[in-house]
Amino acid sequence: MSAYRFCPMCAGELVQQEDFEGRPRLVCRPCGFIFERNPVPGVAVVLIEDDRILLARRRYTQTAGMWCIPCGKLEPGEDVQEAARREFREETGLEVELGDPILVHSSFRKPHRPVLGIWFLGRVLGGEMAPGDEVSELQFFSFGAPPADLAFEGDRLLIEKLQRGLLSMEAPQRGKD
Repeated sequence: MSAYRFCPMCAGELVQQEDFEGRPRLVCRPCGFIFERNPVPGVAVVLIEDDRILLARRRYTQTAGMWCIPCGKLEPGEDVQEAARREFREETGLEVELGDPILVHSSFRKPHRPVLGIWFLGRVLGGEMAPGDEVSELQFFSFGAPPADLAFEGDRLLIEKLQRGLLSMEAPQRGKD
């Protein structure tokens, strides 16, 4: 059963119906609006020093105290790369240049709010490293010895790929993004 019961357009009742491909959708009976529950886009910036990765200890929500690659969600109308730079700056105090995405991963940890995560490789341009408001600590961890309490499955997958040498860790070239 969906947590959503009423249409955001006309306040009519939402009912579950199958679309033309057989997938369940919430549809408004009075106005025909289809309520899409698409994944929320999230971004993360991977900062590597030698064979170590920068992780942030989360301060809030159900993942408080756990570690993750500095990350966040896009704001409405925000460019994906600008969101990645903004989130990284907010959580670490550092300005970064971005390379190409190195991982894209879907997460269904919260069935009512799936996430599509995009991880970029970053290179520091400036700033002073300091935990932001949503972070209690920043620390570099060896690829081979990450903390056991990682907050997100995508971060775990990325670190496993780093351990196996399956990701290119080439630093972004100046002016690429």
